[in-house]
Amino acid sequence: MALDELDVRILEMLAENPKASGVEAAAELGIARATYQARLDRLSARGIASFEPQVDTTKVGYPVTAFISAEIRQSSRGHGVIDHLESIPEVTEVHTVTGSSDLLIRAVARSNQHLQEVLDRLARHDDVLHTSTSIALANPIPRRSGSLARRALEDALATARDDEGDA
Repeated sequence: MALDELDVRILEMLAENPKASGVEAAAELGIARATYQARLDRLSARGIASFEPQVDTTKVGYPVTAFISAEIRQSSRGHGVIDHLESIPEVTEVHTVTGSSDLLIRAVARSNQHLQEVLDRLARHDDVLHTSTSIALANPIPRRSGSLARRALEDALATARDDEGDA
């Protein structure tokens, strides 16, 4: 899954201007449009880049964001719980985690009262043993990933140089 310099430049450009047309992006990068499109298709096919719209949940009526740690019955291994969580539209992300809980759940709500209803629905599953909820107050660093592509390339190049030095 190695990235090269052009891949990284494409990912950085998309992070800064996700609505750029293929013609605009190719011109900004100084490459042919066909090259840009082929690289973009490859990044997408490899699962490195996806092109889903980012919906600002606060602007569509869900200003409350909560992070819920959930402990689940170990014998369930989460399968039924995950299906249950998928059925709750306000659940926007679920991660399996290490530590004192098993799942970290991001959920949104219209109000604190609505959040209580979401939590009640979440807890209705028999394999959910305990939850702990934190309400987000602000999002000073929104989700980002563009700079990580550059870092991955730099790390790979440094490793390659180290390997050459060892040989």
